[in-house]
Amino acid sequence: MPDNLLAVGLPGILAVTDTARRSTARRQPTRRNAELLMLIFAWGIGVLGTLQVGWAIGRDPDAGLWITSGVVGALALIMHGVVRLRAPYADPILLPAATLLTILGLVMIYRLDVAAARRAELNDNPLPTPDVYSQLTWFTVAVILFASVLILLRDHRVLQRYTYTLGLVGLILLVLPLAPVIGTTVNGATLWIRIGGFSFQPAEIAKILLTIFFAGYLVEKRDSLALVRTKVLGLGLPRLKDLGPLVVAWLVSLAVLIFQRDLGTSLLFFGLFVAMLYIATQRRSWLVIGGALFMGGAVLAYYMFGHVRLRVMVWLDPWTYATDEGYQIVQSLFGLANGGILGAGIGQGFPNLVPFASTDFIVAALGEEIGVTGLIALLLVYAILVERGLRAAIAVRDSFGQLLAAGLSITLGLQVFVIVGGVTRLIPLTGLTTPFLSYGGSSLIANWILIALLLRISDRARRPDSEVLSPDDALTQVVRRT
Repeated sequence: MPDNLLAVGLPGILAVTDTARRSTARRQPTRRNAELLMLIFAWGIGVLGTLQVGWAIGRDPDAGLWITSGVVGALALIMHGVVRLRAPYADPILLPAATLLTILGLVMIYRLDVAAARRAELNDNPLPTPDVYSQLTWFTVAVILFASVLILLRDHRVLQRYTYTLGLVGLILLVLPLAPVIGTTVNGATLWIRIGGFSFQPAEIAKILLTIFFAGYLVEKRDSLALVRTKVLGLGLPRLKDLGPLVVAWLVSLAVLIFQRDLGTSLLFFGLFVAMLYIATQRRSWLVIGGALFMGGAVLAYYMFGHVRLRVMVWLDPWTYATDEGYQIVQSLFGLANGGILGAGIGQGFPNLVPFASTDFIVAALGEEIGVTGLIALLLVYAILVERGLRAAIAVRDSFGQLLAAGLSITLGLQVFVIVGGVTRLIPLTGLTTPFLSYGGSSLIANWILIALLLRISDRARRPDSEVLSPDDALTQVVRRT
């Protein structure tokens, strides 16, 4: 750069800067075509899976199958078009991976619908209403909200302005199922609200709002939370007054466990806060304190609450309870054993023998028909989603975006670990749903909003400087180099 660049004048500086940055933007690939190809591949897997279900039961493809497949493909293309227009530099893998999981969930729900219809025919009962069309409707709603987030939220940093408001709304949604009249208990857990014929699980939306709150709060308070006053065995401990947020999160998670009997949400809520606290402060002491509080809460819950004690006893010895409380997990283990390494084949297993196979135990239903190999591939897709979210957290420049992307990724990873661990008897069974796969609108909508937020943060992180910085920022950069 010449020494007399400042003599060129302000118009000349801006012209040179704009030209150089437009050239950089042209060289920066958006990789949207690669995203489109992966979406087509995911859609093709769904079509083949649906056809396989028909071939397994001797049913030829009908017009309804192709119409449904076309609708799913159209929804995927709509999402791709919105990303191409509103977040062109976003990570190209997030959308195809989430779409693949959603399509696999639709295929498995259709498979379970077919099994339910055949059972009804054999027993001369009325044919049940297929769940796959309800799930497809919820997927349509999720796509609309996904597009709305990307269109209306131009910059994720706007959310930081509403840190405490969103936190309050998240807490209200978390305890809303306890409200009289609208609160509903299903299978012993008070997780749902029902208004008229419409039911919803507000904790799914609450987890996103609370993640935003945690990110905003920790950006504001992380300096004080990182202070170390004393050391015990080489481990730096925070000040006593700074333990308040962790204790509050612990008490709230216990309250969810006590009053809503929801072990899964309790684990997710507390684990998310401790993980984000560690990321914000880089203090291992928070992990140690959080782990101690978790163990203490687990022991307390075991001795004080019968439903927690029963979950642990069924986990340790499900065969003793195989005809009552342990029937679900025992049937799940039988199904996974029947699938073996390579699976029984799509449409050729007996996943309908597992209670609530389309919701809590859809992983077991899939595991029977695609085998351990297929489950490993499925978990790898989830791992890719989490990894790409964490990559966005590393790449984005602002602290709030870093914590928000990390928190959303951790939320997804924790939820998958808790539900898959419970189904495979690695940990006690909880009531969480499998993201994108399980039947239910609450979970599907919330997780697609989560993906939209990750795409927005990723777009901000990968966008060239020419489209991120203002002209004043560009001028400052040029003056600094002279």
